[in-house]
Amino acid sequence: MNAFVAGRLSKFAVLGLWLVLATVGGLYAARLVEVQNNDALSALPATAETTKALDRLEAAFPGSNRLTAVVVYARDDGLTAADRAAVDTDRAAFARYAEGGRPPEVQPSGDGKALLMAFPLAGDTDAQEKATEEVHDLLADGLPAGLRTGLTGSAGANMDVFDAFAGMDSTLLLTTAGVVVLILLFTYRSPVLWLLPLLAVGVASQVASAAVYLLAKHAGVAVDFQSQSVLTVIVFGVGVDYALLLIARYREELRRHEDRHAAMRVALLRSSPAILASAATVAIALLCLLAADLPATRGLGPVVAVGVVAAFAAMTTLLPALLVLCGRWLFWPFVPRHHTVPAQADPGRDGPAEVAEHHRGWARVARGVGRFPTATWLGTAAALAILCLGIGNLGVGLPGAEVFTKEVGSVRGQELIDAHYAGGTSAPATVLAAAARGDAVVAAARAVDGVASVGEPVADADGRWVRIDAVLAGAPDTDDAKRVIERLRTAVHAVSGADALVGGPTAAELDTETVSARDDRVVIPLILLVVFVILVLLLRSLVAPLVLLASVVLSYAAAMGAAGFILDAMGYPELYFGLPLQAFLFLVALGVDYSIFLMTRAREEVAAHGHREGILRAVTVTGGVITSAGVVLAATFASLAVLPLTPSVQNAVVVSVGVLLDTFLIRSLLVPALALSIGPAVWWPSRLGRRGGTSGGVAMEPQVSTVVPAR
Repeated sequence: MNAFVAGRLSKFAVLGLWLVLATVGGLYAARLVEVQNNDALSALPATAETTKALDRLEAAFPGSNRLTAVVVYARDDGLTAADRAAVDTDRAAFARYAEGGRPPEVQPSGDGKALLMAFPLAGDTDAQEKATEEVHDLLADGLPAGLRTGLTGSAGANMDVFDAFAGMDSTLLLTTAGVVVLILLFTYRSPVLWLLPLLAVGVASQVASAAVYLLAKHAGVAVDFQSQSVLTVIVFGVGVDYALLLIARYREELRRHEDRHAAMRVALLRSSPAILASAATVAIALLCLLAADLPATRGLGPVVAVGVVAAFAAMTTLLPALLVLCGRWLFWPFVPRHHTVPAQADPGRDGPAEVAEHHRGWARVARGVGRFPTATWLGTAAALAILCLGIGNLGVGLPGAEVFTKEVGSVRGQELIDAHYAGGTSAPATVLAAAARGDAVVAAARAVDGVASVGEPVADADGRWVRIDAVLAGAPDTDDAKRVIERLRTAVHAVSGADALVGGPTAAELDTETVSARDDRVVIPLILLVVFVILVLLLRSLVAPLVLLASVVLSYAAAMGAAGFILDAMGYPELYFGLPLQAFLFLVALGVDYSIFLMTRAREEVAAHGHREGILRAVTVTGGVITSAGVVLAATFASLAVLPLTPSVQNAVVVSVGVLLDTFLIRSLLVPALALSIGPAVWWPSRLGRRGGTSGGVAMEPQVSTVVPAR
């Protein structure tokens, strides 16, 4: 395969294949938004009580899942006659948008300072969305000065989502690409070379988006805005990482081979195993999310795994073909020149002086770790433990009013409602019960502490079920409101023969919390098990994988702590329910990558030079390229912060900080220091664990170098 990709003629076949893929992929990639279903962002599994209540509600009361417009008017010093006249005018106008064509009922506040109307919108989805915009425009025109208004409810929230994310997919793509360009320019210091990795990763992104579109269209894979955004970031992040590793090795081989095609064949031979191990680890770990119950979390796995596979394929086939096609001049002004190497020399087997000369900064780091390994790992672990203290600043359960990072109309409307009405007026709990036991269910609900009012039961067309709205006393997105829902469920479930179910926005928040906790308990151990098995197979050791897993778990905790300090300062300390699991996945799967690159090289160096020198040589020669790769990945994840969504900003902070900790502390200091302190036993039960490689620097077996970065 390596010979085919880098062959004098076969490289044109590779380029032709990717040209076809890019052309076809571009057509389908542009249609990915057509299959995007953002309902999954708030959806719950079929087993959740909220989902069961929604299904029963829709079956008994068809059309009840329509968008609901909640309109509020308020004046701080009390409504005037002109205000009430304007509200009456709007009420008459709203009739043409309301289901059934009836003017909505007006609910005055107890303090006389606000009026509220709530009505389901008529028509199909498109008609409801258009009606929302027209209702919003009506509220902005012709009202008395000083009268404040707000449009909230599901209609207002839906419009805010579309407005907030209009054009955001292009903004994210351009931001991510811009970050990558800047880092590649700094890394290569070449005005041309950066174009090829960017071109290859751009093609990979198009092909990945096309594949996801086809899977969503024909295989039922769920795609939402979150998974599409992370797909873009991951493809650029890991794709450029793989490009850095490959180009670094290719540059070294160009110094040893006069023929660039031969240089690329060797570079692929020696870098592909580590890149494959990295891609497999990330992709398989992502597929562990299929074990999650929360649809938004479960759908993320296969979508992003497709992106990792596409990035791996492009960086090990398309990029090599492009590099050999263009030749050495790409590296200008630092063109690697061929120089004669003695025939008996083993490529990559530079002596200590040459290694130190080529990698001076990392040679100093390696010497420091070698002199004080115990102090190094103790000090690094202590620093990470201190960062963990920031976890106390974080909470789990992002209030609905804080989902957006900018002010939106639905939040302003909800604030007006909270100021003048019982907290749950705009988002009541919905109880579905058998019609024959409706009165008993109402009585049970009214007796629940924290329920402000309970409406009369409304029967469905065939008289089998009734719907009962229960308004909570407090704000609907608080922990106290969730406890009220728990008490309400206990009370109505106890009514014999009622078969009661409780749904509504607060119930959905409670069920999301429960399902997320279950996913954490199931998926996190599964991810650790998968990564451990891959590491055992790769390193042929039991001890080293345990050390690496412990290091990335500590890194995750430290990243959450560091993010706790940062997010608290930014005003976003309450995390989205699914974020801890998603962050754990990315930090373990992506963070262990850098340890894979280090330890696979260390294993080869130890076999040739002995345990101590092998570990230190691995730190020295992998330092530059892995650090660059970590900075690229952290920067691409940081680009998620351009999205006006609090979970995206939180993801950007947690993952970026975690990747930097993995790059500069875990991979550079903690892991090599632990390996030196444990000694050759770190490779147990392999032969290296019994003999620790060579003594006296005489190679026991030939080395196949995995990563050798550029000078």
